Amino acid sequence: MSAPGPASRLLITGGAGFIGSCYVRDVLARRDGTRITVLDKLTYAGNRANLAPVEADSEQAARFSFVRGDIADPEVVGPLVAEADAVVNFAAESHVDRSILDPTAFLRTGVDGVHVLLEAVRRETERAPAGGRRAEPRFLQVSTDEVYGSVAAGFSREGDPLAPRSPYAAAKAAGELLARSYHVTYGLDVVITRGANTYGPYHHPEKLIPLFVTNALDDRALPLYGDGMQVRDWLYVADHAGAIDHVLRRGNAGEVYNVPGAAELPNRDVVAQLLARLGKPWSLVRFVEDRPGHDRRYAMDGAKLASLGWTNQVAFADGLAATIDWFRANEAWWRAARSGEWDAYYDRQYAGRLASADAVAEVSPGAQAAAGAEAVPADVAPGGQPAETEA
Repeated sequence: MSAPGPASRLLITGGAGFIGSCYVRDVLARRDGTRITVLDKLTYAGNRANLAPVEADSEQAARFSFVRGDIADPEVVGPLVAEADAVVNFAAESHVDRSILDPTAFLRTGVDGVHVLLEAVRRETERAPAGGRRAEPRFLQVSTDEVYGSVAAGFSREGDPLAPRSPYAAAKAAGELLARSYHVTYGLDVVITRGANTYGPYHHPEKLIPLFVTNALDDRALPLYGDGMQVRDWLYVADHAGAIDHVLRRGNAGEVYNVPGAAELPNRDVVAQLLARLGKPWSLVRFVEDRPGHDRRYAMDGAKLASLGWTNQVAFADGLAATIDWFRANEAWWRAARSGEWDAYYDRQYAGRLASADAVAEVSPGAQAAAGAEAVPADVAPGGQPAETEA
């Protein structure tokens, strides 16, 4: 087994998505001879425009190719894996809300698709000893901190039990367990990363930060689930992509690596910071009915990845500022992402919640007092009503 180095040939599945496209852009920008093939189905979350900077650069474009296809299709996957030194699987239906509305697509990509990829890697692994290829391929499965479930206290470590609580998280857990089983059973060179809550440029506007930034730019209501005190560890997308590449090239076969973020914050604090950056009032916020099974907190221990020599590079305040500035400067991108079936999805997810929340928020003394403020009012609870304070 040998990890890929410079001038390697990489197959990046889901490479037109948010994190995958960042990985492609960053690796090709090193100009070290690495060649990348992206396989992407281009569902709502896959966007060919995310790869436009690569295709506009003649040197990078010469080392890049794009294939539109499904990772669950063996006829498409097999020949691409045969040409690759490593496969990095970003492909996923990635939004918990959508997994609650319709889990079927999540299982097809997260379980069936992973199985097809692993079978192709297994065939190539078996060819290597007989001289059918120069080395066994490495397979990196990109997973998520959500496989641990809600973490009341402390930090999740790689050996902790998995307790996913949404169809999305369950599909990711199943995919990585399947990948590990192929390492144990067939000897495949498999590594797994579990990333924290990722944000940054090119983020699909269904997620919290880009949704609230784009809504706020249009002075639309910001639907904040529950009391907004769900805690996430925020990881800038370039840091996430860099950590994945670090594990791809330096991680030990069969191992799992947590990729923590640089800031553990409740959603309300994140919203307050982005409103301050945009110069928008807190009165845009609506506390709406929480989603089912909403995990209260994610937090991971990153010591294992740190032992490989990787650390975060981007502080949350800097990453959030860069993200907001990118969305301000790329209105055509996010308006295109919010076209097509977007309105139907948004209405299905938020219309009822906002209709019931608006009547409360409009008469809330806490919300009225906070209008124009740049910080979260500490005395406002779910629904905009004054909260009881602890003695």
